[in-house]
Amino acid sequence: MSDESRPRLRDLLQNRTVSGDLDRTLPSGLRIATAYAWRFLVIAAAAAVFIWLVIQLKLLVIPLLVALLVAALLWPAFDAMIRHRVPRWLAIVICVVGTLAIVSGLLWLAVWQITQQWGDVQHRTEEAIGAFRTFLIDGPFHLSADQIEDYISQGLALVQEQAQTLWSGALAIGTTFGHVATGAVLALFILLCLLADGAGIWRWSVRLFPQRARAAVDAAGRNGWSTVINYARTQLLVATIDAVGIGLGAFLLGVPLAIPVAVLVFLGSFIPIVGAVVTGALAVFLALVYNGPWIALWMLVVVLAVQQLEGHVLQPILMGSAVKVHPLAVVLVVAGGAMIAGIPGALFAVPLAAFVNVAVVTISSGAWRTGADPNGDYIWSTVPRARRGETR
Repeated sequence: MSDESRPRLRDLLQNRTVSGDLDRTLPSGLRIATAYAWRFLVIAAAAAVFIWLVIQLKLLVIPLLVALLVAALLWPAFDAMIRHRVPRWLAIVICVVGTLAIVSGLLWLAVWQITQQWGDVQHRTEEAIGAFRTFLIDGPFHLSADQIEDYISQGLALVQEQAQTLWSGALAIGTTFGHVATGAVLALFILLCLLADGAGIWRWSVRLFPQRARAAVDAAGRNGWSTVINYARTQLLVATIDAVGIGLGAFLLGVPLAIPVAVLVFLGSFIPIVGAVVTGALAVFLALVYNGPWIALWMLVVVLAVQQLEGHVLQPILMGSAVKVHPLAVVLVVAGGAMIAGIPGALFAVPLAAFVNVAVVTISSGAWRTGADPNGDYIWSTVPRARRGETR
């Protein structure tokens, strides 16, 4: 060893000795907390970068997620046709055309009832406005007709002053409609690719990982996909029950636009918690405006009864066993998804959480080696089976 390298080696040994002495003087809890802290910061930074990229590429990510969710919804019927030796191209045509026909039929029913009841709705709207005007004059506010006219004039003047802002908003809405149309075409193309060669796409995706990790990734992805299929199928059933219950209640109570309300309830039910509340409130509002407070009260009873059925029977029994995620986690991920990405975040939060949960449990529990059931959420599995609606 040369004379020049000896001082460097001595300094290095001294630094290591000082560092070792310092580590021994620190409490073990602080060392463990520090180790967890810097690892957590790295994970949080990676998650933040990933979320930022998703937001930047939302015009691509949202159609992809929509296509995946629709594919999961169609997969049981599509797979059944493939197993019964129906040609793949014919199965794709049946699934896609059937889905478009159902959606178009629902929209046609909604538009048809709106056109049929538009005159009556307009007449009742005028009556409701007149009753509200009478209430402002004869009620506790004691406003005069001139004051009401002044308030209306001020409102019209405010609208005229904000005309440029409204025009900009209209242009923004037009741009949004363009994005929606483009996203719908892209989602349809992705859906066709998934149905035509989903297995090949997945095998290509698995090959992007190191060879030693491919078996675990493949098992985790397949178990997660099965969970998403269960979620989509169960959510379809729950949404249908909500729509039929609230729509039938509105029809029997004579609330106008019962079919459009049912369609909105059906679509809103795919957003857990938030969608049912908003669409139910719309039904009650229509009953209040057009039918009066007593019919609105009965409409509220119908909405609450349907939501109680969903919250205490359908969600615990059907959805809990389908996605294997604790109800508290469902509430938190829906709220977090809405805060991060608005309505799309709330829509895709639960299936993404269910997929990630099952994938992580598959890898961490070693179920990918044995092919056993990953048993879903560890927290949800501690809930008694009677509470989860399980009988086995």
